[in-house]
Amino acid sequence: MRTEFNVSRLEPTAVYRLLTASVLPRPIAWVSTVSADGVDNLAPHSFFTVSSATPPIVQFTSVGRKDSLRNVEATGQFVVNLAPESLVEEVNRTATDFPHGVSEFDAVGVAREPGARVKASRVAGSPVALECELHSTLRLGDSTVVFGRVVHIAVHESVLTDGHPEVTRMRPLARLGKDEWSTLGEVLDLRRIRYADWQDG
Repeated sequence: MRTEFNVSRLEPTAVYRLLTASVLPRPIAWVSTVSADGVDNLAPHSFFTVSSATPPIVQFTSVGRKDSLRNVEATGQFVVNLAPESLVEEVNRTATDFPHGVSEFDAVGVAREPGARVKASRVAGSPVALECELHSTLRLGDSTVVFGRVVHIAVHESVLTDGHPEVTRMRPLARLGKDEWSTLGEVLDLRRIRYADWQDG
């Protein structure tokens, strides 16, 4: 037995709640940008993924026209900082609807460090920072998908194992439905089956 929902008969907020409670866990792009006036901005976006490996492109979605989107459009640059479990309170606080022109870095007390290839600051306490230059944007209804070409990757040495980022050391956060968050939990190591092995049984 299922409960059926006709999307065309639902209010947009109801559809949003159903989607975010069903598409999960969602990784968080903790996006840092800088305005044309030089004000740093920092905000979490849970509609986030890799779009392409060659060329390296990531994407996040701005639901509505937020400062992250305005700044990217103005400067053509941004940083995706991994949101670690140790900074969950700071990540959540940077989602506050501060007035335009207020830096979340300063308001929340998040330590920053300069980017290597972009003007936007990186989160000093984030284990991984993906510095991006704007590739393109795509408007979908009330949202805008932002595609960024990754031009520089900075990984803290403390989370590297044999030169590779180790997920149990990074401890990434994820968003669920309502006000729910997820931490890493159990990690399963399951190798993909090659067809040749499948044939051999």
